[in-house]
Amino acid sequence: MRKFWHKVLLPRNGKSGPFGSDLFADPSARALSKVGVVDVGSNSVRMVVFDGAARSPAYFFNEKVMCGLGKGLAQTGALNPEGRVRALAALRRFALLAKGMEVETLTVVGTAAVREASDGAAFHAEVLRETGLKILIVDGDEEARLSAQGVLLGWPQAEGVVCDIGGNSMELARIGEGKVGARLSTALGPFRLQQHSNDPAVRAVHIAALVKSAVAELSCAGQRIYLVGGSWRVIARLDMERRGYPLTVLHEYRMDVAGLLETLDWIAKSDLASLRARTGTSAERMELVPIACEVLRALVQIAQPSGIDVSAYGIREGLLYEQMPPHLRARDPLLEAARMAEKTQSRLPGFGKKLYEFLLPLFGDASAERLRLIKAACLLHDTSWRTHPDFRAEACFDAATRANLGGLDHPGRVFLGLALVHRYKNSRSGSRLEPLFRLLSDNEIQTAEVLGKAMRFGAMFAVRDPSTVCRLSYDAAKKLLKVDLNAEGRALLGEVALARLNSLANSMKAQTQFGDMR
Repeated sequence: MRKFWHKVLLPRNGKSGPFGSDLFADPSARALSKVGVVDVGSNSVRMVVFDGAARSPAYFFNEKVMCGLGKGLAQTGALNPEGRVRALAALRRFALLAKGMEVETLTVVGTAAVREASDGAAFHAEVLRETGLKILIVDGDEEARLSAQGVLLGWPQAEGVVCDIGGNSMELARIGEGKVGARLSTALGPFRLQQHSNDPAVRAVHIAALVKSAVAELSCAGQRIYLVGGSWRVIARLDMERRGYPLTVLHEYRMDVAGLLETLDWIAKSDLASLRARTGTSAERMELVPIACEVLRALVQIAQPSGIDVSAYGIREGLLYEQMPPHLRARDPLLEAARMAEKTQSRLPGFGKKLYEFLLPLFGDASAERLRLIKAACLLHDTSWRTHPDFRAEACFDAATRANLGGLDHPGRVFLGLALVHRYKNSRSGSRLEPLFRLLSDNEIQTAEVLGKAMRFGAMFAVRDPSTVCRLSYDAAKKLLKVDLNAEGRALLGEVALARLNSLANSMKAQTQFGDMR
């Protein structure tokens, strides 16, 4: 079969990478053609096809097969025979799908199972012969680096240690200031630990020794931990279940040590079949959760992290990040995604920036973090216009809170969603969304309402740049909202626009004063 899509993985100080050097050759590149990554791991084989904004790509295709390639590897030294058959079948399918989707670049990466198995090279040759796909086998250091880069794709300001658990290994890497630092690979994968001992007490001693060594080598005690990997995500989902947490989005879900330890105790006492049914977890994944819990318990007890965050981004996203030049990495992933959404889904692409500048005087004391959320809301304010008017507000909220967006924590998601709710309706009471509002403070809820109603008013001047016909200013001490208009602005200030202005003023508890634009 013809070989295709293969690009050579050069050393990390090289000028190219698995996608080649020309993926982001245009310095001004924002768009991204379809780029595929296949991760051949110890437990699963997954293909992701990225599309859309280069700095915050959309998931055009995302499929995994729980093959269990590395099951029993520590005992036999070879790939699991059944897993090998299943993985080859999955790779055949993925090769055909990628070809049908006209994916320009498809990179296949093999991690612990393929690199350590005695028949890893034979499996690699079989895959190449049967599918035309060449597996790029990375060592533990490289795997840790790529996973950490995946976290940086979603969290440019992340600082701490990335812990990526697979089936046969766990990689750790320090991150900070947008860079990956010291890293190492450990034998803390659940498949490998299953073979160590059937006695939990004996296994706990072994796990603790490995964790202590890793924490000491990386000097990461007290650092924030970023969890990457399917087993961690299942534990986080179960933490949500125990807490009754209202937003079941795993990316940037945050836990503390005490709460997580309570969840680990709860999982240990619970019926796994029941938990699997409640969360929709596969049997193959749930099989590894008890031992993953043992590793996580040791990790948080020994490292005593300042906090624990869950990342949905890992090695696949890290491979994409690998090819980004510094200027592209420096862009805000949230704003890049919002710009792409506006460009492809709004009625007036480009109006969001003008709306932001028009409303900015109302938020003179806002922090930089708040301003980026305000900007994102303005870019997204018109992207749900095709939805039926009766459901537009809720559709906006769902899009903001559940979209696969980087650079956006859970309170930020709800703030953005609530602002977009008020872009389309005045009241939020009685909504099915109310349980999620508890993730915000009263002040954040109030600010989101003001932002939404300000966007609702500003959209009435969407004929072009609203600042050419109307200018807003706000005196916080006097609670005075001043609206200066020219002749065209007065003509546009019809009954509906005036009603929206009054609603905005009421939400600000402000008086309105009209004046002439000069």
